[in-house]
Amino acid sequence: MKREKGPPSESDRNDLEQQVAALQDEIRNLKLEHDLLTKANELLKKDLGVDPRLLSNKEKTMLVDALREEYALRELLDRLDLPRSSYFYHRSPLRVADKYAEVRPAITEIFEDAHRSYGYRRIQAALNRQRVFISEKVVRRLMKQAGHIAARPKRRRYRSYVGEISPAPENLINRDFQATAPNEKWLTDISEFHIPAGKIYLSPMIDCFDGMVVSWSIGTSPDAELVNTMLDAAIETVTESDEKPIVHSDRGGHYRWPGWLARVAGAKLTRSMSRKACSPDNAACEGFFGRLKTEMFYPGDWRSTTIEQFVDVLDKYIRWYNEKRIKSSLGYLSPIEYRESLGLTM
Repeated sequence: MKREKGPPSESDRNDLEQQVAALQDEIRNLKLEHDLLTKANELLKKDLGVDPRLLSNKEKTMLVDALREEYALRELLDRLDLPRSSYFYHRSPLRVADKYAEVRPAITEIFEDAHRSYGYRRIQAALNRQRVFISEKVVRRLMKQAGHIAARPKRRRYRSYVGEISPAPENLINRDFQATAPNEKWLTDISEFHIPAGKIYLSPMIDCFDGMVVSWSIGTSPDAELVNTMLDAAIETVTESDEKPIVHSDRGGHYRWPGWLARVAGAKLTRSMSRKACSPDNAACEGFFGRLKTEMFYPGDWRSTTIEQFVDVLDKYIRWYNEKRIKSSLGYLSPIEYRESLGLTM
């Protein structure tokens, strides 16, 4: 006959509970060791066989912060052999670096909306308009960390000179591109855009007062219709009888043909021309073309873009330029905002 075993004694139960607790502690320790090695590999790019206790105190602090939701702070500090004071000392600068977490997306949004054209000064001005106030130095650092580099200009321009087909007027602007009021000095020129679908030409009229594009025409041929249409639209913006702008251009044939001359005379405008092959004489207009191409044209991929689509993109950019693109010379306002701030009617 077999002898039946009775219930375990109190001491046996205690021994079993102690063994279970020891196993649970061992499992937790093994899991903690595994998590530390995994995080060291993910965050610090350390080899999985590294001894976490040999890491620098700053690296240990990063591991502690990464695992604090799963393990107690004391447990992590003991396992990493990291003094509590050292942990809080190294954690302080990490918190400081993160205080701009909400600003970074705002900087990226402004940068992208501005055709990746704004440097740190205009980014800071745009942030100020959103009631976010940080220094230029911080903005520059955050932009550098995010890889936001404003586009740089390239030199390439269309030339329309076809010879001295009619007498050239005097250079009245003489590189003085300052104006005290709208419709005092206008600048014009033609710029070419070459995409796989073909060539597109832009003819704008720029007001020296604030850089506003008074009028513009876009076409596939640099002909008389292109410039004459633009000039007609510019003349329509002159509402005061005493406003007689000086219209300055280079020596291109478009500005010496009968149609152009008749329109200028009919509106009682004053012609002015640069010297031959002297682009600095029309530098303000050249500057507009440079900004446009740097901010919109050169960064774009136009391989699958039709001419009609490109014309639409170009037209929208110029409207944005007038309405929203801020300029430091205008107190970080756009040309239209600047005129509105002065109470000038549009």
